[in-house]
Amino acid sequence: MRAVLQRVSKASVHVVDVGGEELVGSIDKGWLVLVGVANTDSDADAVWLAEKTLSIRAFADADGKMNMSVMEVGGSVLAVSQFTLMGDTRKGRRPGFSDAADPTTANTLYEKFVAALRAGGASVATGRFQAHMRVTLENDGPVTLLLDSKKVF
Repeated sequence: MRAVLQRVSKASVHVVDVGGEELVGSIDKGWLVLVGVANTDSDADAVWLAEKTLSIRAFADADGKMNMSVMEVGGSVLAVSQFTLMGDTRKGRRPGFSDAADPTTANTLYEKFVAALRAGGASVATGRFQAHMRVTLENDGPVTLLLDSKKVF
């Protein structure tokens, strides 16, 4: 699984359709997490990603150093599924998505990720799987990190 973590002061996600926009999730301080699922991912990847998201120390301590986790600062997580994170752009001009999980598997593992965040004690808001969404964020820092359960950057 892949994730883009953006430290935010606030973030929200609206589902957009022909009837307009509906707010489906919002947070104040915390992580906006964009999540992509590969066709080789398993429950273990979802749990690893959730544990890493909750424990990575990228929030400021009293001295202004990135030394605290989202849990330690009382932050929240806004998790948004985004299959395009699995896009392969190495060849041609159009991304290929052959490495992305099928929708049923992707949704199952995305929900496993969200459940693992909640089991870890996090307050979690979500987008809506397979919906057209408009994500708004106020990046804090900016601090943006990439996580991948299969490789180290």
